[in-house]
Amino acid sequence: MKQADLRLAKPADAEKILKILAPYVKDTAISFEYDVPDTAEYAKKIETISQKYPFLVCEIEGDIVGFAYASAHNSRSAYMWNAELSVYIDKNHLRLGIGHTLYSALIEILKLQNIQNVYGGITLPNENSEWLHKSLGFELVAVYRKTGFKLGRWHDVVWYVKHIGNHVTPPGPVIPIVDLDESEVNEVLKRNRKMVRISGR
Repeated sequence: MKQADLRLAKPADAEKILKILAPYVKDTAISFEYDVPDTAEYAKKIETISQKYPFLVCEIEGDIVGFAYASAHNSRSAYMWNAELSVYIDKNHLRLGIGHTLYSALIEILKLQNIQNVYGGITLPNENSEWLHKSLGFELVAVYRKTGFKLGRWHDVVWYVKHIGNHVTPPGPVIPIVDLDESEVNEVLKRNRKMVRISGR
């Protein structure tokens, strides 16, 4: 058993993160991007997201094997209590609970921020991602038929939602992650670390 450590991403992680992301961009429709971002561009993305939302990496023995982050679900003001989640796992480390661990930590931090609803969009088919969302209590809310064209064909996208807040009226303010108590965030990350079995490694 090896320890899977969670921490907040840094712009300096961009190159390692892109090694995980690149196959999803180049070879699949899981990501709707056509081109892999360059390192400087992605480092800026990490920096920008991390001002407001959690951007997490999972490491095993110092190697980044997965990452996940939250972002705005819609830019209009009334949507500010929602967040969209994304997760990518190194293809040599699938089905080890890493995605579940990252998502669980993201959701706990977003609760501290007063986010009320979290969403996940999944290009079909993607049984692993659908199972992940269902296992964490997400509910299917929409299917966008033939909504993205990549790799020579049209793809459907399904949307899942999980209500994580108490939806009081009026809602309290959304707290940027940089304004949260650092010790609370670290406690969430510590609590969500999982022991994962890496066979043959």
